[in-house]
Amino acid sequence: MGLLERLRKEWFILGIVLVIAVARLEPGVGVKGGPLKPEITITYIAVSAIFFNSGLSLKTEELTSALMHVKLHLFVQIFTLVFFPTAIWVFLQLLSITPINEWLLKGLQTVGCMPPPVSSAVILTKAVGGNEAAAIFNSAFGSFLLSVQEVSVNTQRLSSAAIWRYFLASSKTLGSAASDYNADS
Repeated sequence: MGLLERLRKEWFILGIVLVIAVARLEPGVGVKGGPLKPEITITYIAVSAIFFNSGLSLKTEELTSALMHVKLHLFVQIFTLVFFPTAIWVFLQLLSITPINEWLLKGLQTVGCMPPPVSSAVILTKAVGGNEAAAIFNSAFGSFLLSVQEVSVNTQRLSSAAIWRYFLASSKTLGSAASDYNADS
């Protein structure tokens, strides 16, 4: 396999390396509010273009047959919803005995429960010649399920911790104010 042939085959990885190198040399181009306006171009335009392009390249028969791969979808969703968060939880239990900041661990837990980026899953699946229709379905469905899971679990966990800390801080403040009042009487 010649060099030019190899470059054509690995164009995606080479593109990623090139973009990282350019970002390292000139990071101001991609910052929020910068010339590329990533808050608009990435969030709306790029993701829409990826889905539009994927939708154009898919045949209806491919999408219909991809939806029938129930075992594949169950595997992907169980791996994403159960296995990965459980593995992160076990990892966090090991890290909790170290002097790592508690909020950093909570952040890692939150990231471990987040859905994978839909656009990345579709692009990478397409780049390696995988089942793009199944990737689109699992990414969209998984994002929906994980969003529901993340909101329900993490909001409850983080808000109860924050409310408890606020309550403790308030009671300490009230307690010291009450003792100051009693001392003045």
